Amino acid sequence: MTTVVEPRTERPKKGPVNGAPIKARRYRPSGWRAVNYLLALGLVSLYLFPLLFPCNRALKEPAEFVKNPSGITQGVALHNFLDAWQAGGFGALLLNSVVYAFVCATLGTFLSLLIAFPVARGYVRWSRTIGVLFVLALFLPNVLVTQFQLILQLGLYNSRLGYMLLLTSGLGVGPLLIISYLRSLPKELDEAAAMDGCGYFRFIWTFVVPLCKPVLTTVFILQTIAIWNDIIGATIYLSSPALKTISQGLFAFQGQNGNNQWALLSAATLIVAAPLIIVYLVFQRFFISGAVDGAIK
Repeated sequence: MTTVVEPRTERPKKGPVNGAPIKARRYRPSGWRAVNYLLALGLVSLYLFPLLFPCNRALKEPAEFVKNPSGITQGVALHNFLDAWQAGGFGALLLNSVVYAFVCATLGTFLSLLIAFPVARGYVRWSRTIGVLFVLALFLPNVLVTQFQLILQLGLYNSRLGYMLLLTSGLGVGPLLIISYLRSLPKELDEAAAMDGCGYFRFIWTFVVPLCKPVLTTVFILQTIAIWNDIIGATIYLSSPALKTISQGLFAFQGQNGNNQWALLSAATLIVAAPLIIVYLVFQRFFISGAVDGAIK
């Protein structure tokens, strides 16, 4: 009589949670982890250097800057910021730029949403063709001459209204980001709202705006940056000193003090950049998620 011995098969070990088998962790050498940290540190330094270098230079006394221009500051000359503020007259210029950026970016974001919603949902004819036209419009040549003639004929040259209308009309990539984001939302929301008697604009304000808050914040920040840094349009369409922007003020300050007052110029540059940095830090969570979702969805 022969005995048949069945081969033993080892069963996977059960884990402590729900009896699931334990997965073996992939071993990663510590050397690769150090390389990853070094690469991350290098990227962070690459992005922080353009900000830290003018900070270091703005805190130097004039004599210290002449003695060691690129070295680390030995003191904290905060009076450079006050001197630059007073010499450049940035108070009124900052107020003008805040008004231009906030009003035009808000209106531009709202217009981008109104344009993108029917295109993304297919409520207009040839919606895909319209989306392609939005992309092609980004590659069209500049229309400064045409816009300048239009502003002159409308009598809006050297006026806040004319300049703000031009800034509001420059939507850029806003509609494209919102279209991509809206296509990820279920269309059943529209049908349910229509069955409940919800109007078109009420549905956009009540449902679409809260759901699209990340991408709307991204569009708002991008348009704010473009408006804040605009110097060509402000130079062409605004001739009155009372209407000028803070970017024009920095350009004029650089022409007056850029040859020998590098510490004051660095302080003035930080004054101009500070509002944008604050806006980004406050809304960075929405900005990153909106930019990623609007690009890949």
